[in-house]
Amino acid sequence: MMKKVSAVLFFVFLALGAFTSNAQVFELTPTYGYQFGSKLNYGSNYLKVNDSGFFGLTAGFEARRDYMIEVTYYNMGTDLLIRDRILSPNESKLADLNVDWFMVGGTRYFTNGNIKPFIGGQLGLSIYSPKNENRDIVNRSLDSATYFSFGFKGGVVIMLTESIGLNFQGNLLFPVEWGGVYVGIGTGGPSTGVSAGSTIIMGGFSGGLVFRFGA
Repeated sequence: MMKKVSAVLFFVFLALGAFTSNAQVFELTPTYGYQFGSKLNYGSNYLKVNDSGFFGLTAGFEARRDYMIEVTYYNMGTDLLIRDRILSPNESKLADLNVDWFMVGGTRYFTNGNIKPFIGGQLGLSIYSPKNENRDIVNRSLDSATYFSFGFKGGVVIMLTESIGLNFQGNLLFPVEWGGVYVGIGTGGPSTGVSAGSTIIMGGFSGGLVFRFGA
């Protein structure tokens, strides 16, 4: 937990440093929403990241009028499911799964009024950390994995005052070559390893508050 807090504070301070050096408008946006999972097929079997709630924090500064440079942290706690014709013919929970995204990107606003539609893009890393593995399926702990990721977002900000607003957005996140885990049968019983890579898509929607400083 402390590592996550430290990482979030690092991104906030990074954005604050950029804001101070550029003397521009600064925005801080905490959000909460619902993230759809995704499925990775291997043959007639699959691994699946279940749908779950997620929270995020975005800090950004105005590089120029209507253009924001941002750093974002997302976190999602969910289940990693499996269906395997040998190990688990019916869909079963393989492990708890924590997913962290650390992203850098930009947002383009399309108006300076109180209602501000926007689109944006992001690049960064996603970290997949399984725990509490189902020992009926795997005989050891599954390793965490880090992948290059990119994403897109779009939505609207409704400013209630000059410094406080509401954020509503949808997002698409692409962890590149997220291979999950490989589950198979070895001489000593069920074993785990690395599966073939694949790019999956995880989409969701969220709402939050916008705190705007220096406007």
